[in-house]
Amino acid sequence: MYNIKSEIRAWLWMLVLILVLQALPEPLSAEEIAPSQAQGGSLLWKMAAGYSTATTINTNVDMKISGLVARVSIRQEFRNEGSEWVEGIYVFPLPDRAAVDQMRLHIGDRFIEGEIREKEQAKKEYEEAKRSGKKTSLVQQQRANLFTTSVANAAPGEKVVVEIEYLEDLRYENGRFSIRVPMTLTPRYISGQALPDKQGSGWAPDTDRVTDASLITPPQVTASRDHKVTLTADINAGMPLEIITSRYHPVSVVENGGRYTVSLDGPVVAMDHDFELVWEPVPSAEPRAMAFTETVEGKPFHLLMVMPPDQEETPPVTVPRETIFIIDTSGSMHGVSISQAKRAVHLAIKALKPGDLFNVIEFNTHTTALFPYSMHANSINIGNALSFVKQLQAEGGTEMRPALKLAMEARLQETHLRQIVFITDGSVGYEDEMFSMIEQKLGTARLFTVGIGSAPNSLFMRKAAESGRGSYTFISALHEVREKMDALFKKLEHPQVTDIEVQWPSGVLVDAYPSTVPDLYLGEPVTIKARASGDFRPGDVVRISGNSVTGGWSTELALDGTAGSEGVAALWGRARIGELMDMERRGGNPEEMRAGILETALSHHLVSKYTSLIAVDKTPVRPAGDPLSSEQVPNLMPYGQTTNAIFGFPATATNAPALRVMGLAWLLSALGLLAIIRGWRRRSYARYS
Repeated sequence: MYNIKSEIRAWLWMLVLILVLQALPEPLSAEEIAPSQAQGGSLLWKMAAGYSTATTINTNVDMKISGLVARVSIRQEFRNEGSEWVEGIYVFPLPDRAAVDQMRLHIGDRFIEGEIREKEQAKKEYEEAKRSGKKTSLVQQQRANLFTTSVANAAPGEKVVVEIEYLEDLRYENGRFSIRVPMTLTPRYISGQALPDKQGSGWAPDTDRVTDASLITPPQVTASRDHKVTLTADINAGMPLEIITSRYHPVSVVENGGRYTVSLDGPVVAMDHDFELVWEPVPSAEPRAMAFTETVEGKPFHLLMVMPPDQEETPPVTVPRETIFIIDTSGSMHGVSISQAKRAVHLAIKALKPGDLFNVIEFNTHTTALFPYSMHANSINIGNALSFVKQLQAEGGTEMRPALKLAMEARLQETHLRQIVFITDGSVGYEDEMFSMIEQKLGTARLFTVGIGSAPNSLFMRKAAESGRGSYTFISALHEVREKMDALFKKLEHPQVTDIEVQWPSGVLVDAYPSTVPDLYLGEPVTIKARASGDFRPGDVVRISGNSVTGGWSTELALDGTAGSEGVAALWGRARIGELMDMERRGGNPEEMRAGILETALSHHLVSKYTSLIAVDKTPVRPAGDPLSSEQVPNLMPYGQTTNAIFGFPATATNAPALRVMGLAWLLSALGLLAIIRGWRRRSYARYS
């Protein structure tokens, strides 16, 4: 007879089957891979003796600032708290214009000076020393602002210190000098098809779009008893200062004979927020031009800074503007960052003037424009825009290409000056792709970038703005949104100085960078790094000229009285390498570009795409029979962000719609299968009844 209990059991088993199939993970594409999936338990590593905590890291930063140049020392203290010999690999950010030229491996009271090598040769020496049981360290560049320190053969319970030094020229804007030290990184969004091989130990696979993804995606943790930083800065500005302040960290300042010592308040601070130091000369001492020189092997190198016209000299632009606001609403913008971004766009929309056109585009995995095309800035459209911005939430992936493409390819209004304001944390792994697209598609428009969050990608912000012939700024706290946006409004309203030319004294050959000076905006100086074939003569001047709405503009800077400054030559070398990298990205001969970068990096002892710093102790310390474990040291998540927001549900690039469709398909299939089984059972029952 027909058994109703069997029927119920069949239904129950089918329900269980559906639930199990729904729970099975779908094969992940690169867009969907997250650290929690690829490397569960970032702080725990499988050792021969079981699980133990990963190598810990703390950092000390020491800055020596003189004139326009800063030499910064980063001391990374690795401690092996496990019971086995380990190799620690640590991915960390530096300023995108840093010229990394020194590394020391400290072993007890001794230290070993790092040497510059071609990247492949340095890696070979490191691997050989690691196998031989020698203590060794390697510093490599993954991006202009992203580096990797590897330390091999740290004994159980041992502390190993790696000291890295770099040079950087200061930023000068709106009458203030500043220097920014990155402390951690916002996880990069990785897209593309996964490649079969993996270069590094990061959470993402290498892809056809981001071929080094596994090298730039370290694990990250939301809390740690380590990841602390101490910091001191010695400032010799060469002029009296009115203000010295830190934007995001409490500091103490001591003045002694015109020099200033700055230190973080409190013994240690978490490495979850970029540090930015700002100082302002007294009004009478505010510089209009500065020049510094350094002679290396008989060749003089120069660093020049000249201010463009003041606001009083350049009236606001009278041509109506079309402003397109692009706001990043991806998962990495979750929390504090999206609040900063929405507040920034709100203020920008409120600042629009009658006669202006505008549009708002938001993007994450998908791109959405408020209007089909730019609309007039009337009360109705502004109200709709403010409501649109207010309801934005951060979730999904960081697919910025469609959003930028939509803005740049929108129908151009000949009567309006187009300005694109791009608000993002820049947390993508395909930066070069974006720079090239901006250069190719921007046309006559200008692109301004606003870096959002406590650890934005500074390389993307600066280079995207340079490629877009615009300017960039950072907003890392809610209290500074109005200040930073007001400064941006002034730049948008006052015309840039264009077609800038630099004329050097006759008879002296000069190799200067940037070779083409970008457009300039209110409060921003012309900064040039140059190598001369000989010394300048008394009375020699460099003449800088350009065009603005008021007509021609020019200024001169005397070169015979330049002050000496250590590091100018290395900064020139870093600028030359950056220009060669841009030429390579634009299709220049790869072999020629590589040869030029190698020659410059080796002669100036700089880490680059093709060179690394290597330090090796001569004496083996690890017994031949003892195994060596390798581990990726995690970074601390930036302040205001969580791993769940970036990598988990719902604030990430989820495939929930696809899963719902798949679930429905499984349910229909199961019902169909059940109907077949029931039919078979009934036919069987009828046959044997």
